[in-house]
Amino acid sequence: MVAKAGVHWLGYLATMSSEAGMGEHSGLRGTVLFTAFEPSGDAHAAPVVKALRGLAPDLFVAAWGGPKLHEAGATVIERSADDGAMGLSALSRMGAVRRHAAAIDRWRSQHRVTVHVPVDSPAANFPIARRFKRSGVRVCHLVAPQLWAWGAWRLNKLRRCTDCVLCLLPFEEKWFRDRQISAKFIGHPVINRVIDRAVVGERAVQLPPGAPKILLLPGSRSSEVWRNTPLLIRTLDELRARHRGLNAVLVAANDELLQLVRRRMGSTVSQSLSLIVGDLDSAIAWCDLALCVSGTVSLDLTRQAKPMVGVYQASMLSCLGARMFLKTPNRLLPNILAGERIVPEFVPYSGGAAPVFEAAQHLLSDSSRMRLATDGLRQVLESFRGHDPAIEAAQAILSLVRGENPLAVKPA
Repeated sequence: MVAKAGVHWLGYLATMSSEAGMGEHSGLRGTVLFTAFEPSGDAHAAPVVKALRGLAPDLFVAAWGGPKLHEAGATVIERSADDGAMGLSALSRMGAVRRHAAAIDRWRSQHRVTVHVPVDSPAANFPIARRFKRSGVRVCHLVAPQLWAWGAWRLNKLRRCTDCVLCLLPFEEKWFRDRQISAKFIGHPVINRVIDRAVVGERAVQLPPGAPKILLLPGSRSSEVWRNTPLLIRTLDELRARHRGLNAVLVAANDELLQLVRRRMGSTVSQSLSLIVGDLDSAIAWCDLALCVSGTVSLDLTRQAKPMVGVYQASMLSCLGARMFLKTPNRLLPNILAGERIVPEFVPYSGGAAPVFEAAQHLLSDSSRMRLATDGLRQVLESFRGHDPAIEAAQAILSLVRGENPLAVKPA
């Protein structure tokens, strides 16, 4: 999470000079500041910024973030949402966040912010949001912190630094409101999106044939890829020994992570494993079963109701800590949403490949189990119907810009 300048200060000040005259046509004046400290936060915030720009083109939108926020139309003051270098220590990451926070403090001392939108990353964003709230700025959290899973003791901190929490999971709205925190469910940008089935289908048929077709998803962060790739490959090897016609595809989120996958695999690449970058939806449509690292990608799989086995390789100490502090019986998002274990999960996990293989083989060996998993995932999708996350988030933020109650805004 090394700081990178996203906009030169002189160029930014020139932009701000034009801001002074904004709002003459729309009647809406103000500045919204997004702060995102992870690639996932950059991705979550970008569609919201695009929607804001469409609904209120005269509103000035600034950000500490990444390339997707910039592409969506935000003025990125500093790059703060790049994937941290593999092996970067927690102390170094904390130092980077503190440097960003100090820069944000300097910036806000010179520029009036109407609404601050902290995006996920509660450890980084809570102190920043608290300072904005104390100075009278309205605060709208985008992506509810998962206090229902851990850290309920932080509820008082959240109450003191928010005006509204925008929730991506349906049960979160009631959970926070029951604890006297203003919250609004807006849907999830991964699930509540349109997939062009025709285009996806055309690309899927270009992937290698086989039976079964196995998809490997090693994670979106370098640390996840480093830890989990060996486990996924060993599990695949076990499946290949049982299924002679098996073919597999591994999807990396970007070219850098693909190179990291290659380093972790060494000389184990075989003809029955294809390595590709991107085109996740087509790979999901192609596969029979996915082996995925726990995270948002499990919702991409849920979006197409595709059976999966979730993993998250961790140290034994981390696994012990999870047992002590995590309050939910399930850790994989589809299982949390279903309220039961509809797909196998090993999250977190410090063991070998054999149990993961057995869970995958248990599904592959019985079509009725695969159908049950598919049906369970389709039921999960029902609770998201009728929402447009980007538009609903933008409307809630605009209501705060106007000084109105964001909870009064009806779904799009």
